[in-house]
Amino acid sequence: MRSGRNSGSQQRLLTFPPYSEDPVALGLDFTRSTLAEWHLLAPSRRSPDLADDVLLVAAELLANAFTHGQGPCELFLELRPGRLRIEVSDRNPWPPIRQEPRADRPGGHGLAVVEHLATGWGTGTTDDGKTVWADLATDPT
Repeated sequence: MRSGRNSGSQQRLLTFPPYSEDPVALGLDFTRSTLAEWHLLAPSRRSPDLADDVLLVAAELLANAFTHGQGPCELFLELRPGRLRIEVSDRNPWPPIRQEPRADRPGGHGLAVVEHLATGWGTGTTDDGKTVWADLATDPT
């Protein structure tokens, strides 16, 4: 998961206050401002949908932590050459379960969306829960 300090990367961390009123909105605002700081918010010819994809994946991971993980604890963003990693930590130690989306019920589509947009995703345990991460390509081929 968190790869530690790397001279070739830029990193940002948001620690959520306990019992945040709207942690998904707070996390998306943080993600949006980080993308702007890293000059990735505006579409480019090389990655026209990157900002939208990052915000959608962040929203899904944050919503899952809110719904199933007693709320997000941390949101970590890391930009390295060729990829952007999103990590969301929560207090539930159980890994997420990818459900098969069904047209006759709402919900259950989040991890399918993450899987479609990310080049990879996974989960790992922490001392007080788990972290779910997703990598998105910043230079699609």
